[in-house]
Parts: sequence; structure tokens; C-alpha cells
Amino acid sequence: MLDNRNCSNPHQKENICIDTYRVLDSCRDKDCFENVKVFLTDFGEEIIERTSTIRAKYAKIISAYIDINDVPFNRGFYQLNIKMYVKITFEACISPGNIQEFEGIAVVEKKVILFGSEGNVNVFKSENNDSGFCHSHCEVNRSTSLPIAVLETVDPIILNWKIIEQRNHPCCCCCCVEDIPESVKCKVNGSLHDREDKVLVVSLGFFSVVKIERPAQLLISAIEYNIPDKECVAAREDDPCTLFRAMSFPVNEFSPPVIGSCGCSVHPPKRDKDNNRGGCGCS
Repeated sequence: MLDNRNCSNPHQKENICIDTYRVLDSCRDKDCFENVKVFLTDFGEEIIERTSTIRAKYAKIISAYIDINDVPFNRGFYQLNIKMYVKITFEACISPGNIQEFEGIAVVEKKVILFGSEGNVNVFKSENNDSGFCHSHCEVNRSTSLPIAVLETVDPIILNWKIIEQRNHPCCCCCCVEDIPESVKCKVNGSLHDREDKVLVVSLGFFSVVKIERPAQLLISAIEYNIPDKECVAAREDDPCTLFRAMSFPVNEFSPPVIGSCGCSVHPPKRDKDNNRGGCGCS
């Protein structure tokens, strides 16, 4: 299908100022959290009482909380306390041929120190401010001088799981079910409870990137946007196969490139019109 990428005039360039966020510091982590307690529902607690044949199916991050504070005697540095709430789905063998699924919530916590510079400016914005007819004279949104912390992560890898005695489990970042926010508890089917005898624990692996940002004004070179010449074409309801035939075959989905020792595809990259190879430099 045709695309619409030639929609600007290269002769109309100008320098403009934009308001955006600048990354001041960042880091990446590969964390492994061992023997993290899983808070189960009534149904899940009943299952682990009846069987020890349990398998973890998948885990999904459903919420995260980031607290940012100044680092004493280190101006411009901030400590980020990150707490992630993970919903884990298990399945248990109750009897031969009888498999039951149940859910639980695991909580992990990490701390990071990053440079975020200093800022003493109070920022006021009119976003969500009622300025219509007969509006109330309320204060517009205000942000403090603290920088903004950003967490980027993928769903964790489940490395191990087991049932242990409660007395053998050390208390960590979240020892009571009351510490879990209600917005997280409602993501599972049933009420979460604490066990006094046996607990289900998991080991989780996380890949994450943490950044600190601040508002910034940048001067960039921009090209004026023009109205495209191409007209929008809708799919014909009476002939859906015509639209399907125009789609490219997803070759990579069936045959992903093989990675060689240098990190590139073992197939030689295509040459451009100047006879130069593309890719990451492997020949």
C-alpha cells in the first residue's frame, strides 16, 4: 500500500523553540529478586493446601510506584525508591487430569541514585483548569522543583517458585497485605490474604531502564508541515480480499534473521546505489 511520508516542504525551514523533557541521567539494570512472597487469594490458599505440584505460567507488571528524594550532602543527586507490583498466574495439579489456575501478587523494590541537577522554579500550568463560563477561581496545576523519574521495564521472567514455611521467609519490602494499594488488589479475582504457615515464593528477573528528566526549552530546526496530496482511501466492505492482497507478507515473522558472533545477521546486508553495505558493520 502507498504510504504518506512526503508531506513537508524542504525549502521552508526555520528554528523554533519547543518545550519538552531533557534526560539528565539514566541507568539500566538486570535485577534478580529471589524468594519474593506471593500474596494469594482465598482460592489460591486453598489450592496450595491441597497440592504442592504447582507451576508458574506468566507474570505481568500491573503497577509501579516511584518515590524521589534528595540525597543528603550530594547536591543535585536523588534517590529513587521504586516499587513494582507483579501479578502472577499459577496452575496446580489437583488430581490426575484436573488443573486449576490461581493468581497472586508479588511486590519487589529497588533503589537507584541518579543525577537530576537542581531546580528552584515553581511551575504553574493551566492544564485541566476550568476557564469556561462561570468558572471557579481555583489554582492552576503546580509542580515542584523535583525532577521527574521514569521507569521503563518489561514483564519479568519467572526463574523459580516453591512453597516454604512462613518462619523461614525473611521480611522484605512488603510484608503485609495491607501495604498493597487497593488499585492493585482489584486486579485479581478475590481478596488477598496473609498465610501464617506456608507461603508461596518466586524468583523474578527484571530488565529495566531508569531515567531522570527535567522540563527544558530546546531550539530545533523544523520544516513546515504541508497538507498531503494523497487522498484517504477506505477499505471496501464488499471486497476485503483486495485490501489483504495489498499487504506485504510478514517474512520476518516466519524466518527471523540468524544472529552471528558479531551480533549481526549472517546474511550479507544489501548494498545501496553507492555500493555501500548497510547494517551494523559486519561483512
